[in-house]
Formats: sequence, structure tokens, C-alpha cells
Amino acid sequence: MTRQQLTFLLVSIIMMSACKEEAAKKNALEHNSIPVQIMPIQRDTIQPVFQTSGHFTTGDETPLSFKNGGIVQHIYVDEGEAIKAGQLLATVYAADVSAALSNAQLQLEKAQRDYTRAVNLYRDSVATLEQKQNTKTALQAAQHQVDLAQFNQKHSEIRALHDGYVLERYLNEGQMAGPGTPVFLVNSPKEGQWKFKTDVSAQQWAAIQINDSAELTIDAVPGKIIPAKVVEKSESVNPQTGGFTLKLVVENTADLPLATGLFGEAKLYSSQQKVVWQIPFDALLDGHSNSAYVFVTNDKKHAKRIKVHVSEVRPDNVIVDSGLAQAKYLIISGSAYLEDGAAINLINP
Repeated sequence: MTRQQLTFLLVSIIMMSACKEEAAKKNALEHNSIPVQIMPIQRDTIQPVFQTSGHFTTGDETPLSFKNGGIVQHIYVDEGEAIKAGQLLATVYAADVSAALSNAQLQLEKAQRDYTRAVNLYRDSVATLEQKQNTKTALQAAQHQVDLAQFNQKHSEIRALHDGYVLERYLNEGQMAGPGTPVFLVNSPKEGQWKFKTDVSAQQWAAIQINDSAELTIDAVPGKIIPAKVVEKSESVNPQTGGFTLKLVVENTADLPLATGLFGEAKLYSSQQKVVWQIPFDALLDGHSNSAYVFVTNDKKHAKRIKVHVSEVRPDNVIVDSGLAQAKYLIISGSAYLEDGAAINLINP
């Protein structure tokens, strides 16, 4: 027998031995099959509902800031305080603004003298028309500089635009306020429409659309369901909460005792229909966060372990929104004794 023939014979013997070993293992598994119960996997279509909380505010929230910024000198109001139209709320150190105004006024006085002199000289035919016109232009430019400096000085302080409340205060005395950086957030309950403001997760934000319905409840009126709808969705993350902001409007607030900052709870109804699977608690294994594992079978002979995503836990079952699309039957009893690929024996009643 040649060396090549011997090698071929050894390979054949090894392959036959491996096949016999595999067959023996399969027979052993089938002989030691684990009794289980199964149920058909069926899709359902549901309307997602999200629970969240938030507070009431008005539709005319206005951030107030300094035009040119600076170091905050005085803060005269705090969060939650009522304010009156024209009331002084805060000031910044304005030494540079005052200096600019004084300089502009001096330039204006000089420009006025130059123009008066040019007019007299032109009348005496000593100055030309062009010289007279140039001094007039310089006078007008100086007046504009004074107007600008006075405007900047006026906006080195913050005054209330209307009666209302201070919702938030972002800076304290001694801090640096940049140009246009909000110092206060104020509103006017008498003028604005009441809104309910809440923050939601990215998944909830994507599922909720404008005009989706909602139900609100407040401790001030126990047991009362307040109909509302979504009217605004933020396009960026709220840096203070890490969530996305939604605003809901309550159309009829005549009989509701509402106040700025009043806490409430909301139930949001998404208009997007969602394909899910409703499965019993006993089918879940090794749950962590929103993920878990289940055993399924397609041939009713062997179990397969797959990962699923749990979107909601209800009193009588669990809602799964991914992972079961390719499965036919869910193993609902005996899962604790199974391994991936294990042989099963159906004992369904």
C-alpha cells in the first residue's frame, strides 16, 4: 500500500468515526430530550403609550440678556418671584460703556463747533461748499455714535418687558455674562397660553408626533383627566436634563387651578402603530436593562436561544418589539433546563 493510499484510508476512518460520534451524540440528546410547552408566536399592532412628568408654564417664555455682556453687578430678583413691567432685574458693571458714551458726546460737541464754523466761513465765502458738507457729515456721524452709546448704556441693565414671573435664573452676581447670554427666563401667565412642558427619551421623542393626544393629571385636582395634545418638539437635547423637550397645550383651562411650575403627570399616546409580540413573563431569561433571552423552536424538536428587546412590561405580560420575527413557536415552560440546540419533547396539553 502506498503512502498516499494509507493517508486516504486514515482520513476516511477519522471521518467515519466523527460521523458515528455525532450521530451517537444526537441520539443521546434526542433520548434525553427536555419536556417543554410551546405557544405560537403571533404579531400584534399596538399604540405606544408613554408615562412622563413635567410642569406647567406659559407660551410666552422669554429669555432676557445683556446686549454687550460684562460682569454682573447686581441681581435684584430670584426664581419664582413676581415681576412688574419696567422693573429693574439686573445690571452689569458698565464703566466701559459710560466711557464710550462720554467720548461720543465730546466728539459730538467738537463736530457741532466745526460745523458752525464751516457755515459761518461759507457765508463769508471763505470755506467751500464741500468743506461745509464734510463738517455736516461729520456732525451726523458723531450724533449716531452718541445714539449707539446711549443704546448700549440702556441695555447694560435688564428690565421686565411685562408683568409675570421669573422662571429661571442662570447667573449670579460677579459672574461674567456674555453678549446675548440668557440671565433670566420669564413669562406672563396673564397673556400666554398655558402649556405643559416635559422631557422624554430619544426613543419616546421619535415615536411622538405633533398633534398626538395626551392626558394630564395634577395633584391640585385629584382624579381629573385633562385632555391635551403635543404642539412642540425640541430639535436638540436639553443640556440640563439630557432629554428631549415636548410641550403640550391644554385648550380649556378655565376651570383649572394652574400656576407656573405646577407639577403634573402625562400619558402620551403615539399615533404611530407599532408591531410587537406579547409574551408571558415565564418565557424570559437573563434579563438586563431592556434586553433578555428566550428559547424558540421552528421544528418542534430543538430549542434555539435568541436575544429580544423588551419595550414594555405590563401587569399580565411583556411587550417585545424585536428579535422574534423569524421564530414560529415560543417555549413558555421548561426554559430553565434548556441550552441552545437542546432536544425538546412537547408536553402541551
